[in-house]
Amino acid sequence: MLLFLSVPQPRPPGARTRAGAARAARRRRQRLRLRRLRGLLRGLQGRPGAGSRRRGRMALCGQAAGAASLPSELIVHIFSFLPAPDRLRASASCSHWRECLFYPALWPQLRICLRVSPAEQPRLEFLMRKCGWFVRELRVEFAAENYLSGGGGPGDGGGADPGTGGEEVEAVQLSTRWLEVLRTYLELVLCVLVSIRNNRNLQKFSLFGDISILQQQGNLSNTYLSKVDPDGKKIKQIQQLFEEILSNSRQLKWLSCGFMLEIVTPTSLSSLSNSIANTMEHLSLLDNNIPGNSTLITAVELERFVNLRSLALDFCDFTAEMARVLTDNNHVPLQRLSLLVHNVSVMHKSLDNMPNDEHWKALSRKSTSLRVYIMAFDIKSEDMLKILKPSIPLERIHFDSYITCVSGAIVDLISRQYDKFLTHFILMNDVIDTSGFPDLSDNRNEDPLVLLAWRCTKLSLLAIHGYTVWAHNLIAIARLRGSDLKVLEVTEESIDFDQGELADQDVDPVHNLIEQVSLGLGQPWHAVMDIESLSVFTEPNRHFYREMQSFSEDI
Repeated sequence: MLLFLSVPQPRPPGARTRAGAARAARRRRQRLRLRRLRGLLRGLQGRPGAGSRRRGRMALCGQAAGAASLPSELIVHIFSFLPAPDRLRASASCSHWRECLFYPALWPQLRICLRVSPAEQPRLEFLMRKCGWFVRELRVEFAAENYLSGGGGPGDGGGADPGTGGEEVEAVQLSTRWLEVLRTYLELVLCVLVSIRNNRNLQKFSLFGDISILQQQGNLSNTYLSKVDPDGKKIKQIQQLFEEILSNSRQLKWLSCGFMLEIVTPTSLSSLSNSIANTMEHLSLLDNNIPGNSTLITAVELERFVNLRSLALDFCDFTAEMARVLTDNNHVPLQRLSLLVHNVSVMHKSLDNMPNDEHWKALSRKSTSLRVYIMAFDIKSEDMLKILKPSIPLERIHFDSYITCVSGAIVDLISRQYDKFLTHFILMNDVIDTSGFPDLSDNRNEDPLVLLAWRCTKLSLLAIHGYTVWAHNLIAIARLRGSDLKVLEVTEESIDFDQGELADQDVDPVHNLIEQVSLGLGQPWHAVMDIESLSVFTEPNRHFYREMQSFSEDI
């Protein structure tokens, strides 16, 4: 057999194949593109000192290739991949980029957290003027931080008697700060409402204002508010603007207003058209400043909201008649219900009209996925025993106390009745005297918190402050729930040790506690050293409102 091999002849030096020539041409084009791109980047960065060399490199096509020469569509497309802070920084390149920054497609939602400060007003006016007329989801939180603290140090009273004159000076300073906060608050609210009054694309509208915490110091509406707005014109203007926004809406599906001062009235929801009310999916009206027996929504008004899947109300406003309306066949099954139980409401309103156990059974039959979130502010144990019906599908409960402490019997009742549903349990007590926290395990064979961890198999969050938690019980809780307990927050001052643990010289009780709890949870753990770092303690209203929002969105 003969095998013929074709041996290529060597080419002369410098000769190139067609493929090699094509590769060389591609390299030249790539180098050219890279040079153009580098020039464009240098122009965007605006490096000082580049001078004519930079301009020469950028003028590859006979004209400048800077930021201003890019088409608006390309700039908007680039912005769409950037988070909001980076968009703002990029818009500082030139006026053309700043104009593209507020293209409606880039801002479908706007979430703003504002300090109640005069310095915020110009920035808010600019932002709302640019985005207020087209934004589809708007969430605004007003935070009046540090306005409850005193206006000065101990020496601010001058030569006045610290028992008389000093207190009067401090009261005057605090009163002046309150007036300034309220005046600024009204201006900021007006700015937001005026900018969206004609927005027909608004789908989600959420307002939160922790300004209502001032009510804890007295009847705010009749004192400071009357000084800031003596004839009530601004309050009436705010209420009219809010109703105008509701009447002009065409796509609104989410309406949430929590702890806002004098904005929602019992007649506000009547401004909504029937078509919008029929398509509303979430409604949240939380305000404990409504006088007497007035409510923000009635059972008759609730009949229009046939598509409601999530509802948040004051517990005293959620009546048995409302529960009956929600179980009607023409209503879709309610899936999330958040209830605020406030001592102010309980004092002025009656609990006689609240749903009984049969109503809760009917609601659960209507919707097997219904879950309830309860926030209780300074509620007496006897009132909680009336509220906690056995058939409530309670998933989250948050106790916040200033005067009235939660009893061990209440914790034991919760662990027995809601063992199939409970996932979040928060127990906060804002006591001044930290030397004697209440002990829930007094006169009991077993600690109620340990029983809670044992019975509630779905428990994933446990936060405690202001109640005595024994170290060995904390270890037992960690071992019972293990890695399923995702969050275990206990403040250092709430933890106590047995005398036997403290007497053992060979073992450091604190180190042993941290080690045993970490082993039980399957992750590193330590006690909360700074209580001020816990938002659930420092800002309970805001924490509840944000948790309620995420609780309602998680459907």
